[in-house]
Amino acid sequence: MVDVDSAMRASAYGGGKRRKKSDEDKQKEKDDRVMEPFDPAATAKKETAEAYSMWIVIIFGLSVCLFMRYVFMDTLTGPTRVLWLLPMLLISVIPSIHKILIPSEYYELFTMGNWFRASFLYFFSFLALSFILANPPLADIAAPTLSGGLDIETNEAVVDTRWSGGTYYIETNQDTIDIVLGMGVRDNVDAETAMMAATIWYRGDMIATLSAGPVGELDEAQQRFDEVDGNWTRGNSKGLLTKDELGPKIASRADDIGLAWEISDMQLGDYEVRISLSEEGDPWENTWEAVYTINVVRVA
Repeated sequence: MVDVDSAMRASAYGGGKRRKKSDEDKQKEKDDRVMEPFDPAATAKKETAEAYSMWIVIIFGLSVCLFMRYVFMDTLTGPTRVLWLLPMLLISVIPSIHKILIPSEYYELFTMGNWFRASFLYFFSFLALSFILANPPLADIAAPTLSGGLDIETNEAVVDTRWSGGTYYIETNQDTIDIVLGMGVRDNVDAETAMMAATIWYRGDMIATLSAGPVGELDEAQQRFDEVDGNWTRGNSKGLLTKDELGPKIASRADDIGLAWEISDMQLGDYEVRISLSEEGDPWENTWEAVYTINVVRVA
């Protein structure tokens, strides 16, 4: 065992025996503290080279984006993997483009760090420009959809309802029920021009055709939606911050087009609601399809 007094003496002894720095160590420390001389000409030359690189990469990204949007996308019928894979592969030609366009006295200054930064600048330039050129008002590549699934008007014959995973569960105390089925169509440009085909199937047979034309021409369905006056079973949506009611969950935005149909004598079992929405987008036709299920069960 070593007591505290012995440990303190040993520590003091060890501290007093530190090795003195040699002349070589002192000179090395002195050299490390010396600042490198500033060369204005070399610095200006390097900044000029980086400015050349920045504009070349931005213009290259813009050129690739314009080609993909107004030339290549016009030859396709829908989104494919090549739309992002091809621009990513073009990163490999960035050093070659610099070598062709930039004088050799500037090109020789570039290092791996410059190519790394140039690659990231190209990628984010292409990404940002693609968002601008592929969305309204310059383009429309998103298909119209249902804004919030399905819902039914409040009904005394309905004991309970639940919406989960594309299935609408209805519990009733009767053998057959009459419901008002509602939904909302949403698009990023004009939902009224969307073509809608909606049918209801029961045990493999089509029992009703809800729509087979433009959404804007479904006057009766829109009027029936307004007559419900918000008395939907799933209730209204609320703002995340203000908590204000925005409207029915199936059509919470002001530009959503609400539609509703009366369906009579629904028996117990599973129904399929098959919906297809399409529009003449820019540059291709946009199509969206979905199959929802309505499960009607009787409870005591």
